[in-house]
Amino acid sequence: MNLLGIIASQNYPRITNSYESIATVTGTGSSGVINFTSIPGTFKHLQIRISALPTAAETIACRVGNGSIDTATNYTRHSLNGNGTDAAAYGVANFAYWNIYGLRVVSDTTNPIVAVVDILDYADTNKFKTFRALSGTDKNGSGEVALNSGLWRSTSAIDQIRVFAEGAGNWATSSTFALYGIKGV
Repeated sequence: MNLLGIIASQNYPRITNSYESIATVTGTGSSGVINFTSIPGTFKHLQIRISALPTAAETIACRVGNGSIDTATNYTRHSLNGNGTDAAAYGVANFAYWNIYGLRVVSDTTNPIVAVVDILDYADTNKFKTFRALSGTDKNGSGEVALNSGLWRSTSAIDQIRVFAEGAGNWATSSTFALYGIKGV
């Protein structure tokens, strides 16, 4: 049995250009909305990496679209959350957005929420679009972790993504949102 560290340290051929940076946006401190527009349809999947510090109690939500952001109830979402004390799960159809982070609103404005979001087959016009997100925050030992997934019930290719604060707060200037294209077969 090989150990991961041994395998990783050996000189195996690796694909080092599988991810390509499309855009990185930072928070302004005066807006709770991050927009990615004109996303090229040349990748297999998309990934968003988030380190967000809200200025008020927030969760992180997402909408997508083609030509314009879809604000109708065309999203299905699922969530599984745990905080070390209890767990919660839910699923809901016909909603107006996906949740990237959590079921509960985070009241911590000191520790960032981090997330990795995958949007699968975003340019395929023969199927609905799915996403998955792993996210969490550490509140100095009492944090929360969440696994979210969802569906955008549209066969349109995604060329726009909006990540927004589901509440009244904004994204602090230390917040970063990075969009990557993932090459694939």
